[in-house]
Amino acid sequence: MNIAILGATGNFGIALTSKLLAYTDHNLTLISRNAGNKFEDNYRIKSKSIDASNNIRDLNKALENQDLVYCAISGDFIPVIADNIINCHPKRLIFMATVGIYNELENASHLNVDNEQLQIPNQYAVDLIENSDVDYTIFRLGLMDYGDEDDYVITKKGESVKTHNTTVESVIKIALEIIDNPELYSRESISITKKE
Repeated sequence: MNIAILGATGNFGIALTSKLLAYTDHNLTLISRNAGNKFEDNYRIKSKSIDASNNIRDLNKALENQDLVYCAISGDFIPVIADNIINCHPKRLIFMATVGIYNELENASHLNVDNEQLQIPNQYAVDLIENSDVDYTIFRLGLMDYGDEDDYVITKKGESVKTHNTTVESVIKIALEIIDNPELYSRESISITKKE
């Protein structure tokens, strides 16, 4: 399988890349603004230094023949990046967003989009993806830290979420499950947060 990771030089991108290299035989295209400075190309890795917010031509070329695209980018420009990804017509997309974009948080309601303006770009990006024809899975994640891969609860859109922390390992575990079974959580938005 050919997998592209956008935001490959971030903390999560590096962790996901390491896991995929160690435990799978998938080919990886690692994309970020400075990916060429971080990764060396080899028989399984192609690094692409691309700004996904304003270089759609190179992004489209990098995403050709990819079986799955994982977007691990955050920030104010994320709606633009989401739109650029949609216009590249990926076969399968996993898109990282944040819990609270549907006002679903119970115990940390100050992080819900109605109370936290920083959530607005995430909400808009997810809205673009959900209204596209892309085969997506949205990961809504809390504050991320390292921990137990089995310390998680999955909730679907429309369900309330009780916690607002997430382990890196649990997200990687669910991502690998989708890579192995692309129909899993197809066109769904799920939160992955720690157990109470």
